[in-house]
Amino acid sequence: MNRQELIKKIVSNSNSRLEFWINFINQLKLENICEIGVYKGDFAAEILKKCENINEYSMIDPWKHLDHWNKPANKDDETFNKFYDETIEKTNFAKEKRLILRGKTTEVIDKIPDKSLDFAYIDGDHTLKGITTDLIKVYPKIKDGGWIGGDDFSYNIWQHSPKFEPTLIFPFAVYFAEAISAKIFALPYNQFLIHKFSDGSSLVSG
Repeated sequence: MNRQELIKKIVSNSNSRLEFWINFINQLKLENICEIGVYKGDFAAEILKKCENINEYSMIDPWKHLDHWNKPANKDDETFNKFYDETIEKTNFAKEKRLILRGKTTEVIDKIPDKSLDFAYIDGDHTLKGITTDLIKVYPKIKDGGWIGGDDFSYNIWQHSPKFEPTLIFPFAVYFAEAISAKIFALPYNQFLIHKFSDGSSLVSG
């Protein structure tokens, strides 16, 4: 089954963003995963509960107020400390698998070895600066044949009204994939998926 057929099959069997990624990780038996933008840890907790193949789950998030980030998710440090504590509590059941990397992507990404990740999920700073930084920095960490997925792949750049910086996951992720000669898939639930292979080789049997 080639990658397009595989992704269509997973989409048809999924009724939400979370269900799609759980099915995707399980179908491909992905083991080493990174999430950029963990927030309160809900996504991480569900993935860790329902994807038994995971060996290591790296969580990247500053969990602090950022002076130059004009988005509604930018809270005060006290609130972010509570979010961090929530994340720890929600994922303690899998503490032997998790790697907490508290800091901005540029500060902590190199604690992950190059070509070690099967999959990275980006749901952090959705500004042009944020998605540019996250995609460029995480790409070398992905194995050949690995994947990068992400949230808020939306045509509407004014996701949070014009008083906040625009959300530019789209079109930047499209341009990034083109620049590295990779295939990008626009998925339901405003998700995207980039495959580090640019050919059409088979992924799974059956």
